[in-house]
Order: sequence, then C-alpha cells, then structure tokens
Amino acid sequence: MIVYQQEIKAFYLSGKNYCYLMRVDGSGRLQNLHYGTKIPLSDISYLIAQVGDPVSRELVDLNFYANERIFSECGVYGRGDYRSPSIVIERKDGGIMSEFRYVRHTIEDGAPALEGIPHVRCSGQTITIFLRDLCSDAEIELNYTVYDDSDILVRNAKIVNAGKQSFCLRKAFSFCVDLPDNNYKILRMHGAWTRERTPEITDLGHGIVRLQSTCGASSFGIHPFLCLLEQDCREEKGVCYGVQLVYSGNFALTAERNSFGTVRLSGGINDEQFCWEVRSGESFVTPQALLCYSERGLGELSRGYADLIRERIMNPAFAFAPRPIVINNWEATYFNFNNEKICALIDEAAKLGVDTFVLDDGWFGKRDSDSSGLGDWYVNEKKLVGGLTAVIDRCKMNGLKFGLWFEPEMVSPDSDLYRAHPDWAIHKDGIKPIRGRRQLVLDFTRQEVVDYIFRVIADILRSNDISYVKWDMNRFITECYSASLPSYRQGEFMHRYILGVYELADRLTTEFPKVFFEGCASGGGRFDAGMLYYFPQIWTSDDTDGYERTKIQWGTSLCYPLSAMSCHVSACPNHQTGRMTPLSTRGAIASLGASGYELNVSALSDEEKNACKEQITAYRKISDLVLRGDLYRLSDPFSENCFCEMIVSKDKRCAYVVGEQLRAMPLPNTRFVKLVGLAEGKRYLIKELNITASGKTLASVGVALPKLGDYESFIWHIEEVKI
Repeated sequence: MIVYQQEIKAFYLSGKNYCYLMRVDGSGRLQNLHYGTKIPLSDISYLIAQVGDPVSRELVDLNFYANERIFSECGVYGRGDYRSPSIVIERKDGGIMSEFRYVRHTIEDGAPALEGIPHVRCSGQTITIFLRDLCSDAEIELNYTVYDDSDILVRNAKIVNAGKQSFCLRKAFSFCVDLPDNNYKILRMHGAWTRERTPEITDLGHGIVRLQSTCGASSFGIHPFLCLLEQDCREEKGVCYGVQLVYSGNFALTAERNSFGTVRLSGGINDEQFCWEVRSGESFVTPQALLCYSERGLGELSRGYADLIRERIMNPAFAFAPRPIVINNWEATYFNFNNEKICALIDEAAKLGVDTFVLDDGWFGKRDSDSSGLGDWYVNEKKLVGGLTAVIDRCKMNGLKFGLWFEPEMVSPDSDLYRAHPDWAIHKDGIKPIRGRRQLVLDFTRQEVVDYIFRVIADILRSNDISYVKWDMNRFITECYSASLPSYRQGEFMHRYILGVYELADRLTTEFPKVFFEGCASGGGRFDAGMLYYFPQIWTSDDTDGYERTKIQWGTSLCYPLSAMSCHVSACPNHQTGRMTPLSTRGAIASLGASGYELNVSALSDEEKNACKEQITAYRKISDLVLRGDLYRLSDPFSENCFCEMIVSKDKRCAYVVGEQLRAMPLPNTRFVKLVGLAEGKRYLIKELNITASGKTLASVGVALPKLGDYESFIWHIEEVKI
C-alpha cells in the first residue's frame, strides 16, 4: 500500500510486516522518516515532529553539519553532506556538486519493467518520485515498489539528462537509506572458488564498510548481499535489514556509520573506474535493489527473499516446475569420452530413474583439453560419431531428455573463431592479455559478437532436440577495454559487458522458451538474483563434497530459494577435497536443492546403484517442498557439530528434515534440535522415529539427535496428525 498525505507532503509505503515513511521537507529535500516495524498511518505527523523543523538554507548556514544529520533518500555531493553520495554527475566544466529537490511523484499499480536488465516481473504498487538537481541539468527518478504480501521493498533509480549538453555519471547507485545508529552488526558473505558464500558477522563500527566486486561478475570473493543486524538478532528472532542486488556485474554495497547518529546503506553498480556518458535527452537506469526488513531474525529475511525470487523474478514457466533430475558426465569422464562411454552412462542412468542426461565440456571443435576449441560451437564428430543426434537418440531410447553445456562468453586462442576474429577477444593493443583456464573473454560490449554467439548457439538448439542448457563461465575479466568504444567511454565497459550477457540470455530464453537453462560460473562465481531472472537454477559450487556443501548451501540459502541451488551427488573420494562421505549423506544434502548426479554410474556397485535409485524415488516425493516450502535453518555447520535444515510446507501440514553430524565424539551428550516452523497447535508424526508431538513441543523442547559417525546423516519426514 502506498499513501500520500498532501497537507504534510508525506509518503507512507507498507508491505507485509514493515512500513517505509518519507516526506518532502521545507527545503524540498526528500527525507526518510522511518523504515522498520509497521506503525499507524496517523502517526506520520508525530514522526515529523520528532525530526524537527525543516532544515532551511539559513539554518544550514548557521550549522555547517546540518546536512549530515538529514536522513536522505538520495545522497548528494559537495554541499555539506560528507557521507557517501548516491549519484555523482560530472558536467562539461568539471563540476560534480549536486543538490536534489522534489518536483513531483506518481503512484501506479505494478512494477516497472526495466529494458535490458533483469527486474522484478509483476504486480505490486510503485511510487516514482521525481527530483531535480539544482547544480546540473539532471533529473532523478526514484522508484519504490511494494507488495502487500512481502517484506521486500524494490528500489532503483533513473537519471535523465534534461539539458543540451552531455554529462558523465561518475556514480549511479540504485538506492540510499539512512537509519538511526543502533550499534549494528554487519553480515557479509565472502569466499573463493569451491568455498562460496561463507557468512561472516562483525561489528559495524564507525566509518565505511564497502563490499564490492571488480572482476566483471558478482564473484566468488564477496557476494552482492549485505545485512545489518541489531545486537540480539539470531536465526529466528531479532531485527535485521538486508539488501541484495538484481545485478550480475561489478557492484558495490556500503554501510557507513558517521559521527552524528546515522547509518547509511547504499549500493549499486560499482563506481570504481565507472563513467557513463548521458547525452541530451538520454537516460541511465540502475539495477534494482531488494531491501528486506525482518523482526523475526535472519530466517524470516531469507524466507522473504526466497518467496520474492520464486514468485516475481524467476521465469514463471519454470519457477515452480519440477526440476530435471540430471546426470552430468563431467566428473565421470572430463574431456576423455566417446560414444561408447557416453552411451554406457546413459544406459545406467536410465535404470536409476534419472530423467535428463547432460553432456558437458568437450563435445565441440578441437576440444580434448581446456587449451583449445572454445568458441567453435560445432560438433566434434571424430569424438562423437554421428554427432549429437547419436547421443540424443540413445537418450530417447532410454526415455531420457538431453542437455548440453556451453561457455558462450569465452574463446580459446587456439580456435577457429579466434583465428578469424582475434579482435573479438577483450584486449588492449600492446598489452599481452592474461589468460585464465587458458582462455580469453569475448567482448560482449560489441553487438556483432553477441549476434554471432546467439546465431551459432541458436542453430544448435534449433537443429537438435535439446531440453536443457548449462551456461558456464570459467574466468573473470582482465584488460577491461574495448576497441569499439572511444577513449572517453571506456568507463562504460564493465556495465556494457554485463548488458551484453543479459541480451544474449534474454534472446536465447525467449527464442527457446521450453529449454531449461542452468547458470554456472566455474561453480558459484555468478550466483545472483540477476542471473536467476533468466536461469531458474544455478550450479551452486564446483565443490560437491558432502560436508563442504552443508556450509555452501547454508550460506546460499540466506538470499536464495532452495530450488535455485543445483546440488549433485558426486563420487568419493571427492574430486575437490579428497574426502570420503557416505553415499546416503551425499544424497541427503543434495536433496536440499535441485538434485542430480555427477559421477560415473557405470562404476558403481549394485548396492550403490540401488541406493541412488531409492534416493531419486524419495526425492521426487519431497520435490514440491523444495520448490515451494519455507526453509528453517536449525543447526549451523560453521559453529556446531551438526548441520540441520528443515523445509516446511506453506500450509504447515508436512515437513522434511535433513541433518549431518560432522564429527563423531566418544560418550557424547544428548543433543536436541528444535523444530521451529511448524504450527504450534497441530500434532505431528515423525515417521522415521515413530513419535508424535505438538508443533509447540517440537519447537520448544526439540528432538534428540541420533548418535552418528563422521559425516553420517539422517532424514525425517514429518506429517500432521489429525486429532
């Protein structure tokens, strides 16, 4: 709901459990009055009285620090507010100071459709507040979209050049919100390849905390998510504020605590080396930011993000559709395969109940290792006699669908594509490019490159019965330069690159609406809400170890639904860690997402094959919970000796619990796990334990954990018992 009170120039925005209040002060500034727990609409006047009289120009002249005390919705630069600005505009004369004033606003049903970038798809209500810059010819449009059934506030900005001369955007953040200082802690997620999205909580302190990526993707190192927590905030209690970006390129998120009792959250496209020319009459649109307020801890915040992404960001055709249970040949064969090996995998996989076979890297061009062939998207018929048709026919004979791996953004120097178009690779003449995985990155700022890659991939998809595509990206960007851009527009390179990626993803998913696309970036190097707009699931990590995945999937679930996480059972010893974990544990952890297999099923024993078959049958019975249910994180593998998560159906009628003991201990104390999330007044049966109790008792007393060995797991199915 959005309400405007004309007489006091105040805006009241409310969602499921929060409200967001703003006003236009006496000087025309747009100020934040409150972001947090829902308060009555009638109390806006009280809040204005608490803020005090409008800050006039005369008062600013008397009190130099007055601007730093304003709770601003769009941070300015060079006019007495020394906090981080939201938008920095450089004019032709070099001036970059700014001062934004309210002009008008509109309130409309629905969410804005942002051309060329992913966005929240539908419904809601949007207020657009128009500001003008007193120091330049820029006009700013701030969009706020709210939903009555969600705790997510969607924000972004549009900067319009209303003058006759072009200007350069040095910074164009998507949002800015100032909060009262509350001695917050800050949660971020850091990591690296094979250990993505590790939560870390520290005191915020004074000054600026800046989280960013500069590698051309949302990255392994720091995730485009930030959360402020009040001191007593825990998993299922306490107040926290989260923000994540619907963006896949270079980003920055900042939390700034100043000396005057404010904490400023802001973020968007990384402004480091960013400069975007906006000519007369043109505009620049920033990505959306998803702000979430929770009074019931991180769990409620996570469930809010999961619902919004499933319901309003993911492709509706796939958001709640059963996920393909795939077998991928990569860890079974790597590059070393032929018809005989592939057909043997398909035959054995079909017996297990898998429904899709995915042919990974190595099927095209001259590609027997990672040193050649990328960009040559034609079948290597010396390796696969009869081409893809032979493999697809074998799949159909076994009742399986067929999927195929691509790495569209890359090129090998040893490839026909590179020999024909060396200028299509990102490079700067005179500087030897850095190679990653022996490959270079194609210049997706160039339209002819995007057009070519679309054409060759589309030709393969049109010519073959392919139901599944795995889109990989195995290195980040260096040299950050395009010969197609003039010198004064090189600061646009990184954003233009990700716009090219979005264009290709949009064209392919539009042209082939029935093909299921999975994202991948050397594992989880580009796992973000922007990519989930096009790809309903993403390969969560190249680390498929049954223990390490508990931590990776725990962190990922802070921002994303389980259905977005591609989770496979792989071989032991694990190919990344060398660790041995039971097959039952690998299956249990993989069931907390879009499950599949990444191993040589031909090499399994009959007992192991039967176990896999039972896992697949069991997974199909709980797959709807993975798609639609609410996740409750019960035991933290980072700080406890047990991992445990529970998925609860929306109607609270059933639940699914998965746990793993990390290390066995001699004479262990009896430990209980509290099953929060069930309905207190209902009674439930835990089938595997044959015990019955009320939801209130299961949440307050809990259930004794079984005594297990190293990395052993347990699964409980819970159903409501009718009284």
